[in-house]
Amino acid sequence: MTAVTPPEPVPTPTPAVGLDLRGTPCPVNFIRARLALEKLAPGAWLQLDLDRGEPEQMVSEGLRGDGHHVQGQPLDDAAVRLLIRRHGG
Repeated sequence: MTAVTPPEPVPTPTPAVGLDLRGTPCPVNFIRARLALEKLAPGAWLQLDLDRGEPEQMVSEGLRGDGHHVQGQPLDDAAVRLLIRRHGG
């Protein structure tokens, strides 16, 4: 019988830029996120803090539609942190 090796932990990406867009209305938050991503090199990460609900949904769906990788994690009951990897890398 062979020992099972646990999988390596996946490292948390290190964002090149962080934006706090909590309290910023749609579609302004989406436009600011896109502009920030345009300044990053392909493959770089953007950290984006947003309000939960419509802002989270609209921004994450829009950025995924643009080809970026988006992963989310809760900050608190009212906010979420998105980590977005710019496409092309």
